[in-house]
Amino acid sequence: MSRVSAGTYSHTTPSGAVTAAHRGSAGSAGDGRPGGGSPPSPPARRVRRPSWRDPRLLAGLAIVAVSVLLGVRLLAAADDTTTVWSVAADLPAGHAVDAGDLRPVEVRFGSPGLAERYLPATDLPPGTVLLQDVSTGEMLPRAALGEGGTQDVAELPISLSAESVPVGVRPGHVVDVWVTPADVAARQAREAVRVLEGVTVVAAPESAGALGPSMTRQVVVAVPAEEEAAIARALAALADGTVVLVGRG
Repeated sequence: MSRVSAGTYSHTTPSGAVTAAHRGSAGSAGDGRPGGGSPPSPPARRVRRPSWRDPRLLAGLAIVAVSVLLGVRLLAAADDTTTVWSVAADLPAGHAVDAGDLRPVEVRFGSPGLAERYLPATDLPPGTVLLQDVSTGEMLPRAALGEGGTQDVAELPISLSAESVPVGVRPGHVVDVWVTPADVAARQAREAVRVLEGVTVVAAPESAGALGPSMTRQVVVAVPAEEEAAIARALAALADGTVVLVGRG
């Protein structure tokens, strides 16, 4: 037997000839690669970067933008409140108001005009007095306040028919007082006269058992005490005519 080199083996044929062949490696023959082995790897693919025109990316950005916008609007709506004064205890008309009588409360008003009717918690003029009774928990309306420390007022009671009083008039409302001639013939010769302008209603009790326009009501208005001449003219006119109240604002 002839010497066999590494990687070969020998074989003796019946005729005595010795042949040599290479040993195959662990791979299968005919795979086209020296040594054989696992199948060839697929060619590598290049990963493309996402494009700004990718529909999925655009949809995601749109969702994020809408979510942020809704969140901002919800936060803004939650903070859309006004802080006004609320009464901490029942207070009578004529009471001098100070910060100890009030409590700040946050209120969401339906319109800016409605919010303007109430005194903000950042404002409380010194010497403020109540022109009407207020109850515990009631928001403090501007119309219920007066400057009692700066001037004295005279309370003038006026009796008039129920139909001559504006609907819903109450303490704190500002009215003008007009007088028309009581005599029908005089009405043709004279016009109605405004005897008091911009006076504040102090009291306006409902007439008990009022069943029609023939019933009378009494309304008390506050007139600056120094306007004695105006009070005198008003009393004279009120005694000689028909009184009508006209609301302002």
